Amino acid sequence: MSENSEAPGTSPAAPSGGTAPGPQPEPLRFFGTTWVDHDGGYGLRRAGVTLGSLVAAVAACFVLRFAYQGLEIAEVGSFVGMLVVLMFAVCSAIAFRKTWEGFTRRPADPSQDDRLRGLKSIGFIGSLLAYFLRSFKEAPGEKLRRTEYETALTRYAKRRSSRTGNPAARRSGKGKRPGHR
Repeated sequence: MSENSEAPGTSPAAPSGGTAPGPQPEPLRFFGTTWVDHDGGYGLRRAGVTLGSLVAAVAACFVLRFAYQGLEIAEVGSFVGMLVVLMFAVCSAIAFRKTWEGFTRRPADPSQDDRLRGLKSIGFIGSLLAYFLRSFKEAPGEKLRRTEYETALTRYAKRRSSRTGNPAARRSGKGKRPGHR
């Protein structure tokens, strides 16, 4: 969430090129800022993300099936095949849970999220399925970003309203300590 009222490199007196003063919404992947007012093809984008993530998950399952068939052709044994299937299942479950949690709250420890990046890339099918399921309800991550954006707008409005008026008029009589002028 950006709380700058002007674009970087411009002076406060210069117009900000059509950007409203105050906090700006954070863009979402595939949606930009269309999630704010649900405009600019938001519905079509959601349908596209839903369909695209499902197609990608199905294609990934086929790729994993071909990899498993390669293990069978190589005759590595049933134990190795079972370990590979178990590894992908566990990694997909963890990736699903972490991706789903990422849609509703920011990670408490970003370094831990970075440490799980390899595990999440192995379990990419879980991440794709989380994206698919979440896009039925909203743009993935929309609720989190909307809450943050509305909170920032409220804070901004509160700061702006408390700064209106002549500051010198507020100081008269208030805050003076006895015996000091």
